[in-house]
This record gives sequence, C-alpha cells and structure tokens, in this order.
Amino acid sequence: MKALIVGCGRVGSALAKRLQKAEWEVVALDESEEALGRLGEDWPGEFHVGHALDIRVLEDAGIAEADALIASTDGDNTNIVVAQGAKLRYEVPHVAARILDPARAEFYSGRGFDVVSPTGTAIEALTDSALGSEKA
Repeated sequence: MKALIVGCGRVGSALAKRLQKAEWEVVALDESEEALGRLGEDWPGEFHVGHALDIRVLEDAGIAEADALIASTDGDNTNIVVAQGAKLRYEVPHVAARILDPARAEFYSGRGFDVVSPTGTAIEALTDSALGSEKA
C-alpha cells in the first residue's frame, strides 16, 4: 500500500512514521526541506519538497499511484483543495484532510473524503468534561 502524506509537521511526520512501521510505502511532501528532520535520519521512505497545490509536485510525489492521501498541512484551504483533487481528479481510494475550523470541517464532511477536525474534537471533549463536572 502506498500513502502520500501532504504536510510533514508534527501530525504528518508522526503519521508517516506509523504507516511506514505498518509496512506501507510512504511518501512525505512538505514545502520546507527542514521538515525531513522530523522523520529522522534513517527515514526509509521518499521525501519531496514543494507546494502541494502544484500539480507537478503532487504527480512527482506519486499521487496517481497512491492508495491513500492524507492532507495534514497547517492550512485548511490547502488541505481541502488537495483532498478534493486527490479524490476527484486522481481517484485516490482513501483521502483524509485535517481541517482546523469546525464550521469548515462540518461543511466538507461527506464530500467524498474523511475530515478530521482536531479543534472540533477538543471542543466536544472539553464540553463533555465541563458538563460531566456539573453532575459530580
């Protein structure tokens, strides 16, 4: 199985390492060459430098052969556009995007790719915690 991880920050690099340990072929893509350092000196996968909104960069990274694409940059707009392109243009079987804005995450849920909203998850968990403390 081949995964393309777009954005190699804390989330993307941790995900890339986990998938690699699960014996996936992993390609990481980030606009900063320094992001390679998050993967470690012995990173066995590929690493590409470039902006994910550039079709040539995505194609060089292997989007057409990917079984999964995870868009995990720090930009909601980038993640949304990359996820939509992966699903619609390249027909990547499994696509997921990290979307920080809960309203955007709700809007894009059900548009053909998985949406993960850490901000929305935190709001729900903290609300549950606060409401649970009322019962004690």
